[in-house]
Amino acid sequence: MVAGTLVAFALAMLGSWTRINVAGMTCPDWPLCRGAVVPVLHGTVVLEWMHRLLAFIETFVVAGIVVAGLRLRSAIRPLGRMLLALAAVFVLQVLLGGATIKFANSPLSVMIHWGAAMLLLAVLTSLVVVAFTYDARQPSPALEGRRGTAPVALATAWAFVTMCAGAYVSSSGAGLACLGVPACGPTFLGETVPQTLQMTHRLLAATLLLFAIAAAFLLPAYQRRATVALRVALGLTALQITLGVLNVLWLLPTALREAHAANAVATFLAFVVATVLTSLEAVSVPLARTSSRRIVSETV
Repeated sequence: MVAGTLVAFALAMLGSWTRINVAGMTCPDWPLCRGAVVPVLHGTVVLEWMHRLLAFIETFVVAGIVVAGLRLRSAIRPLGRMLLALAAVFVLQVLLGGATIKFANSPLSVMIHWGAAMLLLAVLTSLVVVAFTYDARQPSPALEGRRGTAPVALATAWAFVTMCAGAYVSSSGAGLACLGVPACGPTFLGETVPQTLQMTHRLLAATLLLFAIAAAFLLPAYQRRATVALRVALGLTALQITLGVLNVLWLLPTALREAHAANAVATFLAFVVATVLTSLEAVSVPLARTSSRRIVSETV
């Protein structure tokens, strides 16, 4: 599961790097590349072909995770549904990869493809968290909403929306539509569509920071692991905003754009981890208290 998550992360980053270097359409057909399984590899064709190769490798990794996970689904209650979600999202992601070629990497197709990649990473990361927190001596973990879960889940959903908005802004060429920070010229939201897109992304990012702070305050004290994960997410959110500002001030250097994309993924996954841990700890603590009461009552 860890391997699957790492490969999926590398796949997302290679896809981002391919798009940033304007190599997304160097293979204008799909699933073949220039009519061949292995085309003549020169220039930026290498980037797009490597991206597809890594996606092909991920197919076997995901299949292995599903097969291995099915053996444990009776012991870990949410595993069956999570494996089903993994398979469905992966198939969707592969098909969306082909759709981006069909639509010539249009901003909307890029955004949807990126969003599906994040959903795939979210499911894989959730599987890793559930697997590592599973204890055979305890009742089977369940993902349920309890106190403190909703604010963290909201922040996670907001992070997802913010990332998708960022993908649209970047792929539509609106990354430098607003050169001012924090406002966009005389009018805060700008006067053109690209400027409004850019400022909307900034507002989403600022709101995410506020949501993360609020969620951290609302978490119950006993949810220690979730608190740590949420604090990491909060720190990464602050770093992400800083990287966004630097990208504008330094006029979108390629390496910094990729760092911005990579940190966006890390930020989102930190929120995902916090959400899963919040759900698990919200269930495990009441169960532990119930078990303690039983022991006390039986002793008395």
